[in-house]
Amino acid sequence: MPSSPSPSACAPAFDPRPIVDALPHLPGVYRMLDAAGQVLYVGKARDLKKRVASYFNKGVGPRTAHMLARVAAIDTTVTRSEAEALLLENNLIKQLAPRYNILFRDDKSYPYLKFTAHEFPRIAYFRGAPDRRARYFGPYPNAWAVKDSIRVLQKVFRLRTCEDTVFANRSRPCLLHQIGRCSAPCVGLIDAAAYAADVDRAVRFLRGQTAEVTAELESRMQHLAAELRFEEAAAVRDQLGSLSRVLHQQAVQTTGGDTDADVIAVAIERGQACVNLAMVRGGRHLGDRPYFPTRLAEEADASEVLEAFVSQHYADLSAPPVLIVNADLDADEIAPIRPAGEKLLVLRHSQGQRRRWLEMAEANARLALARRLADDGSQQARTQALIDALGLAAPDGDPARLRVECFDVSHTMGEATQAACVVYHDHAMQPAEYRRYNIDDVAPGDDYAAMRQALTRRYQRVASGEGVAPSLVLIDGGAGQVEVARQVFEELGLDAGILVGVAKGPERKVGLEELVFADGRSPMRLGRDSQALLLIAQIRDEAHRFAITGMRARRARPRQTSQLEDMEGIGPKRRQRLLARFGGLRGLMAASVEDIARVDGVSRKLAERIYAQLHGQPG
Repeated sequence: MPSSPSPSACAPAFDPRPIVDALPHLPGVYRMLDAAGQVLYVGKARDLKKRVASYFNKGVGPRTAHMLARVAAIDTTVTRSEAEALLLENNLIKQLAPRYNILFRDDKSYPYLKFTAHEFPRIAYFRGAPDRRARYFGPYPNAWAVKDSIRVLQKVFRLRTCEDTVFANRSRPCLLHQIGRCSAPCVGLIDAAAYAADVDRAVRFLRGQTAEVTAELESRMQHLAAELRFEEAAAVRDQLGSLSRVLHQQAVQTTGGDTDADVIAVAIERGQACVNLAMVRGGRHLGDRPYFPTRLAEEADASEVLEAFVSQHYADLSAPPVLIVNADLDADEIAPIRPAGEKLLVLRHSQGQRRRWLEMAEANARLALARRLADDGSQQARTQALIDALGLAAPDGDPARLRVECFDVSHTMGEATQAACVVYHDHAMQPAEYRRYNIDDVAPGDDYAAMRQALTRRYQRVASGEGVAPSLVLIDGGAGQVEVARQVFEELGLDAGILVGVAKGPERKVGLEELVFADGRSPMRLGRDSQALLLIAQIRDEAHRFAITGMRARRARPRQTSQLEDMEGIGPKRRQRLLARFGGLRGLMAASVEDIARVDGVSRKLAERIYAQLHGQPG
C-alpha cells in the first residue's frame, strides 16, 4: 500500500481562498466535493468560516491531506443553530455515505418502559412512536433490561401489566395478585389514590430517588401501625422488604451520584472499530450494547470514531446529562445533542465507580471487536470458498461485493402462499433488503407457479435497468424449480448462469445437499466440510425462516376474523359488539364466559359456545 502523501504534496487543485473569504461566522454544514461532484466528506461547524479555513491554514493529518488532494469544490449550508447543523450533518452522512466519513448503522430501535395514560396506569414494554399522553423511561439497551425493570416494579410496587381490555373485564383477581405481583385494581382491591401513590413511588425509584422512597414507606408503615391498621402496615412492610432485597441485589450497580449517564468506550484493531455503549438510568446500570461502523475511514483514531458515533447516535435521540468516555471529545462540538439550555458534562478521566464502569465498557468493546474480527474472518473465508467452488466473479475483484439472493416458497396445504427473498453481501445477511411476495392467482400448492411469480416480480426491475443485480441467485429446490427460474431469466433477457438450485440430500440430511445449475452443468455435491456449502446452507435456512414467518403471519390474519365469522348465531352486529367490547380478538380470547355474556345480545348459552369454540373445546 503506498504511503500517504504529505500535506504539502496534497495541496488542493483549486484555490479555496475565495470560498473561505465569503463564508459567514455562522453555524452550518460543509461538504467537500471531488471533480465529479461526488461528496467526499460532510462536516458541521459552529463557525463555518473558521472551521473550513482550518483545513487550509495549518498542517493536517495524512488522511485529511489525502482527501484535500481530491477536493475540487466546497458547498456549505447555513443553519439557524448548532443543533440544526448536527441534525443536517447526520442526515447527509446517512444519505450520501461520503468516503471519508465514519458511518454507523442507523439503529434507533431502542425499547422503553411505558406508564400508560389510565386511571390505573399499566407498565409495559414499548417500542415505536410514543404516545404523548403516556410516560416513558429509557431508552434501555435491550429488551431484557426493560423486562427486568418491569419485574422489579411488579415485585416492589405491585403495578399492573395487563391490557386495558383484560383489566376492564376482570371479575376476580388474576394469578399475579395471588403471587404478590399486582395489587388488583381491576377488582377494586386498591383505590385510585393508593395506586397513584405506588405509581409515583415507582417513577421516583426509576429516577434514582430510592432513599426518599424507602423513607416514605417506612414512615407510612409506622403511621399505619400507630393507628392499629396492622394488615395495611404489614403490606407496606412487605413492600419495604422487596425494595430492600432489590437494592441489595443492585448495590454493585449504583452510580454513587449519577442519575442518568452513558458510558461510551471505543476499541480499534486491524482496521475495524467497536463502540460499546453502556446506559445508566436512575442510578442503575442497565447493560450495554456494541456498535460497529459500517464504514470506517482509513487511519481513523478513537477520538474521530467517538465523535462520529456521538453525533450520529444522538442526532434524534435524547442524550443524558453525563457522557463518560475513553477518548478525547470536544464537549463544545457535540453540545447540541442536549436540549437548549441544558448542560452536557463529558468526563474523559473519571474516578471511582465511573472509572470501573468505563473499564468494564472498554473490556466489552475489546471482546465484541475480537468476536467480530473472528466472525468476519470466518465469513470472509466462506465467501471466498463459495466464489472458488462455483467459479463466480466477484464484482471489481472484491469478495465483499458478491451479492447472493435466495428464494423460498412457503404455504400450508396451499393456504396463504408466500415467497421470500433474502440477501447476502458484505460477508453478512442484510435483513433491511429482505422482501416478501404474497402469491395470488395460482393454484393452491403450485410451487412452480409461485416461484415464477416471485422471480418475475423481483427481476423485472433488474431487466429494465433498475435495482441491484445479484451475483448469484439460490433457489431452495431441485431441478424443477431451477427450470422455472431459467425460463423466467430467459424471458427477461438475464443471464441464467447465476441460477443455482439447492436440492435437499437423501433423507434431507444436512451436508448432503446437491447443487443444480441452470446452465447445463452437472449437479455438484460440495461435501459436509465445505465452507462454501456452510454459507449456502446459512443463506438457504435464512430464506426458509423468513418465508415461514411471513406465511404464518399472513395465514393468521384471515383466520382471526373467520373464527367469529364461521360461528353459528354470530352475525355482523354481534361480531362488531364483541370485538368493540374487548378491543379485538385478543381481548375476547382472554375474557371469561361471564364477561362475554355481559355483551348486549349475547345469552349465557351463546357465550359458552363462543368461549368453547375460541379455545378449541367441544361446544
